[in-house]
Amino acid sequence: MEPLAERMRPRSLDDYIGQRHLVGEGAILRKMIDSGHISSFILWGPPGVGKTTLAQIIAHKLETPFYTLSAVTSGVKDVREVIERARSGRFFNSVSPILFIDEIHRFSKSQQDSLLGAVEKGVVTLVGATTENPSFEVIRPLLSRCQVYVLKSLEKEDLLRLLHQALTKDVELKQRDIRLTETGAILRYSGGDARKLLNILELIVESTDGEVVEITDALVEARLQQNPLAYDKDGEMHYDIISAFIKSIRGSDPDAALYWMARMIEGGEDPRFIARRVVISAAEDIGLANPNALLLANAAFEAIEKIGWPEGRIPLAEAVVYLATSPKSNSAYLGIDAALAEVRKSGNQPVPLPIRNAPTGLMAELGYGDGYKYPHDYPGHFTEQQYLPDALVGKRFWHGQHSVQEEKMYNRMLQCWGERYKEN
Repeated sequence: MEPLAERMRPRSLDDYIGQRHLVGEGAILRKMIDSGHISSFILWGPPGVGKTTLAQIIAHKLETPFYTLSAVTSGVKDVREVIERARSGRFFNSVSPILFIDEIHRFSKSQQDSLLGAVEKGVVTLVGATTENPSFEVIRPLLSRCQVYVLKSLEKEDLLRLLHQALTKDVELKQRDIRLTETGAILRYSGGDARKLLNILELIVESTDGEVVEITDALVEARLQQNPLAYDKDGEMHYDIISAFIKSIRGSDPDAALYWMARMIEGGEDPRFIARRVVISAAEDIGLANPNALLLANAAFEAIEKIGWPEGRIPLAEAVVYLATSPKSNSAYLGIDAALAEVRKSGNQPVPLPIRNAPTGLMAELGYGDGYKYPHDYPGHFTEQQYLPDALVGKRFWHGQHSVQEEKMYNRMLQCWGERYKEN
């Protein structure tokens, strides 16, 4: 017989629990599905929140062929074979077959490249599922052709509703006298993961003799024989502990940062996952206040790749302590976000003629590069000239913050540009 989690897998959106921000009445995915036309997208969220189920419901609703590939077991050849089957089996003007790729973050660059043409031409509609941030794991050309929808861990109300459905609708559980006296432990163990919740429920019922099964916190903990607050690298606490780790570095608390890193290590977290977060923190939170932090974080990442584990914990700990005890600045992070916001707002502003490239005679005749001042020809290797588009002259994106390193940088800008860099 199928496991309980598979027996309880929803077959329609009406039975689907959670993710109301995506599939509730009037939500974006619900509208798309109801219209009968969907574009390629990637579902990003922790395990057990309904990514695969949602893809299957969509395929069933649209009555379109549904192909599944796992990034763990499939290669480029498998991808091409599925695409060819989809191409040959599609009728004129019919809805594109759906290609569902589980754990798409594990696809190599060549595997992802092999998808591009089919997705772009509409041979298949790609639905990817990932537990990792797709902006890090999915190649940019493929990501640009997909919308990204974020799925959340199931909330307490969702989990309780799922428990109630399992106890009242499942053909096996309905035959037992199951009393849900306490729910605290079973909800904690599940970590917002529907599949884990149902697996725990099934384990408890199957391991309990007698006509009556009374579910209590003590029974759940005894059956699972582990600390209900233990780190779970696949559950909601995974994200909470990473958050605590990064915020401890940002908050200049090396002891807390080491503690949360130890929790991740003991929980079996991939050291490269930790190292990548350390590199991001070095750029986002320490930034220009201590540029060496990024160098050390990168060095720790490379050391883990070279020397492996457990020895790699030492350079990683060195980098974490260094970052936590460093002065902090997020001026570069704020600066690029401000510049991106301006680009989205003002569009593609023309490049001023003096700083344009003039590789051809025609471009030179049109004035490209005319009037450009080569800074190295001037005292201090600086001369004032316009670099921003005409519409953005005087605009500021980077604002120096109060650290020794950035004060020096800010004072140099003040010396070069004068009034433009005077803070209000």
